[in-house]
Amino acid sequence: MTPSDFDFELPEHLIAQEPLEDRAASRMLVLDRAAQSFEDRSFRDFPTYLRPGDCLVLNDSRVFPARLYGKRSGGGLVEALLLSPSGQHGREWQALVRPGRRLRTGERIEFDGGLTAVITARGELGERTLRFETDADLYGEFERIGHVPLPPYIKRADTAADRARYQTVFARDPGSAAAPTAGLHFTPEILDRCRAAGAATAFVTLHVGLGTFQPLRESQIEAGRLHSEHYRITAENAATMRAARRLVCIGTTSVRTIETALSRADALEASEGETDIFIQPGFAFRGAGAMLTNFHLPQTSLLMLVSAFAGRDLALCAYRHAVEAGYRFFSYGDCMLIV
Repeated sequence: MTPSDFDFELPEHLIAQEPLEDRAASRMLVLDRAAQSFEDRSFRDFPTYLRPGDCLVLNDSRVFPARLYGKRSGGGLVEALLLSPSGQHGREWQALVRPGRRLRTGERIEFDGGLTAVITARGELGERTLRFETDADLYGEFERIGHVPLPPYIKRADTAADRARYQTVFARDPGSAAAPTAGLHFTPEILDRCRAAGAATAFVTLHVGLGTFQPLRESQIEAGRLHSEHYRITAENAATMRAARRLVCIGTTSVRTIETALSRADALEASEGETDIFIQPGFAFRGAGAMLTNFHLPQTSLLMLVSAFAGRDLALCAYRHAVEAGYRFFSYGDCMLIV
């Protein structure tokens, strides 16, 4: 397989630039794997596809204002997208920076609001390690001066409204540089209807990092490994999932989390660590019984995961239908339920 095996034509006007006024008003394309069919529905219909014994698996990672703007010590504007903390003391962060070629190890950056950092290392994919020069709580500083890290296909600056809308209503644990977007459709009312249908809810945490912003490389497909992301499952949530008849995963991040945990143990248990699992066609799913997901970029690991779960032919046929039917794509777009 190559990335080009997971390609489709997408008119630019279908890429959603703004969220809908009502989170739950999205369209939902429902794929039935057994019948090899799909139908157009609304996300408000989602609870009707649940049954007693189901468990929704929700990623509670919280997006933090990970995009910082500042100036180089020698002049010139700088943009940094923070990805994940590194080191033992919490002062160092992995980041993507612009202008990448000009920012070298040892250079100091003064960000808006007076926060400063020094570039201490450069990674093999061009990312930098930034060491922040402050004893203050860094997440508090990021909240004070940072911007919502909207994806590059959203061609506008972030607004105050994005702080709430590019965030799930159940987000708790800050650490993601991009939203787990399937969860963006849920409202408290929809979650109540899911529970009324007999479904339990369990939370996992997977902080979305570098892979969201990097193109898929053929070497990754050959190695069967992706970028590393931090995940956590608590004992209480693991017990809730073990008791379920079917795990309905909300988003590819939830799928990656539980399939990682099951690859390391015979049953879902409390666990925490790094995952670089690459789910592609041929993967044997052990936990995910159904999946809700947004529409993904062509030639990406996320589309490969969807193709692994739904079947490549059905998934790509459904994507072509979504384009023809005018579905809204990507982070602020519509969704797909695979049963």
